Amino acid sequence: MDKFFKIKESGTNIRTEIMAGVTTFFTMAYIMFVNPNILAAAGMSWAGVFVATIIATVVGTLIMGLVANVPYAVAPGMGLNAFFTYTVCFGLGFAWQEALAMVFICGIINILITVTKVRKYIIKSIPKSLQLAIGGAIGLFIAYIGIKNAGFLNFITDVSVKDTTFALVTPDTVIIPLENAGEALIDGGMTIPGYVAAGAPIVPELAHFAIGSLIAVAGLILIVVLMLLKVKGAMLIGIVGATIIAVAAEFIFKPGIVILPETIGGLFEFRMGEVKDVAFAFFGSPGLGSLFSDPARILPSILIIFAFSLSDTFDTVGTFIGTGRKSGIFDEADEKALEESSGFKSKMDKALFADSVATSIGALAGTSNTTTYIESAAGISVGGRTGFTSVVTAALFILCLPFAALFGIVPAQATAPALIVVGVLMAESFAGIKWDEIEDAIPAFLTILIMAFAYNISYGIAAGFIFYCIIKIVKGKAKEVHPILYVATLLFILNFIVLALGII
Repeated sequence: MDKFFKIKESGTNIRTEIMAGVTTFFTMAYIMFVNPNILAAAGMSWAGVFVATIIATVVGTLIMGLVANVPYAVAPGMGLNAFFTYTVCFGLGFAWQEALAMVFICGIINILITVTKVRKYIIKSIPKSLQLAIGGAIGLFIAYIGIKNAGFLNFITDVSVKDTTFALVTPDTVIIPLENAGEALIDGGMTIPGYVAAGAPIVPELAHFAIGSLIAVAGLILIVVLMLLKVKGAMLIGIVGATIIAVAAEFIFKPGIVILPETIGGLFEFRMGEVKDVAFAFFGSPGLGSLFSDPARILPSILIIFAFSLSDTFDTVGTFIGTGRKSGIFDEADEKALEESSGFKSKMDKALFADSVATSIGALAGTSNTTTYIESAAGISVGGRTGFTSVVTAALFILCLPFAALFGIVPAQATAPALIVVGVLMAESFAGIKWDEIEDAIPAFLTILIMAFAYNISYGIAAGFIFYCIIKIVKGKAKEVHPILYVATLLFILNFIVLALGII
């Protein structure tokens, strides 16, 4: 095992790799339940998508671990699944089978641009200042996810705006149109618990800490104290500790933050057969057979595939740059192999290929785009450095098929503190940015700002690219910009134009 994964050579050990794999699993296990909720709204089988989500995650993560030998997990991406359901299916009227066909084509395209080294050249074209900004911004992005999951923030309607017609969205993301809902929310001076006005101007405020938030605070304090005392596995201990507190609180106060099975037998529910309802469903009509049959839908179909591919590519590139460089997973030797070798000689090459293949496999299984998960940073931060971390994560997802209810006990409030601490650790890269040089500071700052507040890795990278190119052109240094960066910037601008025109 040590020889295969090069564990000692990577400066780690089996115990640390196991702990890292478990930590990564717990920070991203929510996807097993959230992804089916979102895709089921499009008409897909909840149980089928649940199994498909696990299959896609396991296969993609194993490829990442066994082929690329890097500690990253792959799973259906949040945001991409919402785009699948609410834009592609609800907004544009495509059947979910047709949407899966688009995801499959996107995966094939990503494989092609990886094999032809386009993704590699994209990474090589990004200047050092933007790489540092992306790394720190991803840390801030992760911390923001943690703060939100912990319940530290409340999102309220901006009372200065008097637009009174909104649609309400329930926690399970089912859209319910209500007449004059905005008026009730704004003029009434209150919000309906569990609801948010879609399209309304929403602002965050510090929440009045309920039991769930207090559990997250306890977990955060526990992790910080253990880290200060240099206790190995501080994050994992913090997650387990917060979960135990949450379960105890559920029995005493019943806040509804932990889903406990009604019976012991409820912990064992094997639903593998349900995947037949969604697996390979896009072959035929509706699906690939009907996707391009209507001339009026050919352009929207192409643009949707383009949007899927663009977002998937830059989410993955951003994750690798943000976590791999700082941790040494992609070291100088690997960077040199990436630049000079042919074929898949470097770990980065193999990791990009693994990510690309996983998307098509996910579509075959019956789920939306898979992507390299940003929560992998949690496992990396506790010492995960090899593919064995990914293998451990994949193994735990396999166990979830018969023990889904058991793993589902871990609430978001228990894993949120780990994400916040990961954000702290990744903020170190901000120090390398030349803030006193405006040419570096503006693209870097906008990358950080947009990525965190727009809640989107790709859009943060887009903001940095666009302003980096503008500044270099204005300063008469256009030749310093890599041609690939110009192409990527134009593609981002095209994407924004398409969104502005409402074509997709």
